[in-house]
Amino acid sequence: MRLEIKNVSKKYGRNKYGLKDFSIDIEKGILGLLGPNGAGKSTLLKMIATASKPTEGVIILNKNNIIKDANYMRKQLGFLPQDFGVYPNLNAFEFLQYIAALKGIADQNIKLKIEQLLYGLNLLDAAKKPIGSYSGGMKQRIGIAQTLLNDPKVVIFDEPTVGLDPEERVRFRNLISDLSQECIVILSSHIVSDIDTIADQVAIMKNGSLLSYDHQEKLIQLVDQKVFEVFIPKEQLVNFKNNNIVVSTARTEQKIAVRYISEIPIKGSIAQTPNLEDAYLYLTRMN
Repeated sequence: MRLEIKNVSKKYGRNKYGLKDFSIDIEKGILGLLGPNGAGKSTLLKMIATASKPTEGVIILNKNNIIKDANYMRKQLGFLPQDFGVYPNLNAFEFLQYIAALKGIADQNIKLKIEQLLYGLNLLDAAKKPIGSYSGGMKQRIGIAQTLLNDPKVVIFDEPTVGLDPEERVRFRNLISDLSQECIVILSSHIVSDIDTIADQVAIMKNGSLLSYDHQEKLIQLVDQKVFEVFIPKEQLVNFKNNNIVVSTARTEQKIAVRYISEIPIKGSIAQTPNLEDAYLYLTRMN
């Protein structure tokens, strides 16, 4: 499997771009797509999913131009958008059977497939209850299940962990780790912890442009020997944030522990082991 995005732009109005001259090649495995809100992640995913057409550029799956032949992608696609909706009066079995029919899935074993998905997503006990009675996290898991009904070769998740509790997030990560052995998985989020434990490669976006695309280890090297922790008086925090890239803060009884990124550390700082969140903040704040 190979997905090629070549010089893709999405223009809204005269001078407004949702995405500008974006190029990336994606192969089998998990791509983590990171960026702040408004970075263009959803715009990109909708074009890959053929829900929207680029103003410029091409998108190619296995040498097939999916802008000209959208059905080639749609037959192999599983897509969970941010604004996924459900039919509240249907139960989980009924809803997933309905979605399977919409997708044209004629598999005789579809009922078994649905049961396996519900089991894997810890929804089997609630499968005969109306979806309208589900919590937000349970509805999100139904969305994940419908994404996987057709055994897709390209799977797109746009902010999939919204509403999931920590245990559900772990279950979701295990599920897509298994999926990625056979297909392309694109996982978009502005939450670094959703990405750093599972992504094979990471693309970082801002303002519709690609800032960096590489293996996690290579991205983390960008902030090697640039991450520090220092304890400062509480009254100095606002000024410190104005002059440094602050990753996190933790209050102690007397002072505040600040993790920050800098080329030159201030006196009393202790060097820290960098991680993907440090690299993400460094790239998005410096560009």
